[in-house]
Amino acid sequence: MHNDGAMMRTLALLLTGCATPAPAKTQTGMTRTIGDRSYLLTVPRNLPSGPVPLVVMLHGGFGSGSQAEKSYGWDELAASKGFVVAYPDGIDRAWNVGAGCCGKPGREAIDDVAFIQAVVADVSSGLNIDPARVYATGMSNGALLSYRLACDINLFAAIAPVAGTILGECDSPAPISVLEIHGMDDKSVRMDGSAGAGVAAIDGLPVEDVAKLWHAVDNCEPSDITTVGLVTTSTATCPAGRTVTLITIDGAGHQWPGSNAVRDGAVPPSTALDATSTTWAFFAAHSR
Repeated sequence: MHNDGAMMRTLALLLTGCATPAPAKTQTGMTRTIGDRSYLLTVPRNLPSGPVPLVVMLHGGFGSGSQAEKSYGWDELAASKGFVVAYPDGIDRAWNVGAGCCGKPGREAIDDVAFIQAVVADVSSGLNIDPARVYATGMSNGALLSYRLACDINLFAAIAPVAGTILGECDSPAPISVLEIHGMDDKSVRMDGSAGAGVAAIDGLPVEDVAKLWHAVDNCEPSDITTVGLVTTSTATCPAGRTVTLITIDGAGHQWPGSNAVRDGAVPPSTALDATSTTWAFFAAHSR
């Protein structure tokens, strides 16, 4: 649920006197700090004049901001399309996403929602960020945090979780455009919501129920469903130009499709879809 007063107090503590100096527009690949937290910021040198979009890319469990930057191809797309990317670091390589998950942040109830708010505010303090085009995406634990952000605050124009679900309460979310990309053979965050493999044993909402939740929040029309090869896309149009889309990929596991991120012992990500370019196309079509 929304708790804006407490979050804004935490946000103020994070920002007051703690942020590194605002970046110049010509800098790229900067590590920045907010208190004892950090994030990596990529600012393409060829940004267009005027307000630009911001994408917050949230790493998965056991990952990091620098790992996400190297794995998913966002920097190259930002340079060609003209937007800024922030890659925050979770404490002990994890995020608190609700229901006690995950890792130290979940056990200690670390306020990662306030931290992400602080990241957006810090980036916006030094760059001409368009507040109507601020977006969040994430992989796995980062996807769970994307949903937590959408459940708890009204900051983003759209989110695009990859291999995620909702954990914990999501009682009064604000309307938002949502794209979920999910492998049908994901054993860590299972389509049916049963406990997944791995230390976190994720057992949140079934993925299709997550889409139904956002259909209700956004007051959407019934979905149109298309299948091309291994990829099935279910898209619901909603008032105010919002969209709720679920993309599933046959044969894909717990992965960021189209990326070079290969976990030890896992099969390479599916090439049936490029999740990064698909996500950006979705973001580019949706503003507040």
